[in-house]
Amino acid sequence: MPMDKFYVVIPAFNEGRVIKKVISEIRKSGFENIIVIDDGSDDDTFDQAKESGTVALRHKINRGKGAAVKTGIEAAKMEGAEIIATMDGDGQHNPGDLGNLIEKIKEGYEVVLGARTKKRELMPLRKRMANFAANVFTWYLNGIWVTDSQSGMRAYSKKALDLVDTKSSRYEYDSEVIREIYRNKLKFTEIPIEVRYTEYSMGKTEKQGFLNGLKTVYKMIWNILS
Repeated sequence: MPMDKFYVVIPAFNEGRVIKKVISEIRKSGFENIIVIDDGSDDDTFDQAKESGTVALRHKINRGKGAAVKTGIEAAKMEGAEIIATMDGDGQHNPGDLGNLIEKIKEGYEVVLGARTKKRELMPLRKRMANFAANVFTWYLNGIWVTDSQSGMRAYSKKALDLVDTKSSRYEYDSEVIREIYRNKLKFTEIPIEVRYTEYSMGKTEKQGFLNGLKTVYKMIWNILS
C-alpha cells in the first residue's frame, strides 16, 4: 500500500507548547500525511499546527477528544485514506511505533490497539490501577477484554473505518470503539507501545483523572441504555 494512503490523526487541546515537536517527530519517523484537530483550544495550537504544514482543522468550541478524533478520521477518509492511525498531541506517544501498527494492518488485522500496559514498567502505578478499572468496565459493558482500553494510539483499516459507528464525543469514545470491534466482529490485536510521561503531559488538568473517569463510566452506561 502506498504511503500516501496512510494518515495520522491527532486530536489536540491546548497543545501549543508541544504540537510542533510532535509533528516533527512523526515526519522524522517517515510519515507525512498528518491531520491535527484543534478541539476548541484557547492557546495557539491551531496556528502552530498550521505553520507546521499539516492539515489543521479547528472546532470553535471544545467538543471532546472523541469528537476531535472523529472529525480527523472523516477528513482523512475524504483525502482517500485506507489506513488511519490516531495518537495524542501531548508527546506521550512515540511516533516510531506507528510503523508497527501499520504492519499489523497489512497482515490482515482491522484494528490495532497500542497497549501501554504491555510495557508496565513505563506506566505509573496510579495510571495502571485506573487503566485496569477502565478495562474491567469496558469488558463488562462491551463484552470484550483488552489490556489498554483507554489508549489513544490505534490504527484502523478501511473496513473498520466504514463499520465503526460511535456516538460518544469525549473520553468514553475509546471504550465505545472496543464495543464496535465486538459488535462488528472486527479482527483486532494489541501491540506494546512506548509511553513517555513528562512533567508537561502529567500536569495537564483535562487529562483523564478520577472524577473524569467516573463521568466516563456513567456515559458509557448511558450510551448503552439509550
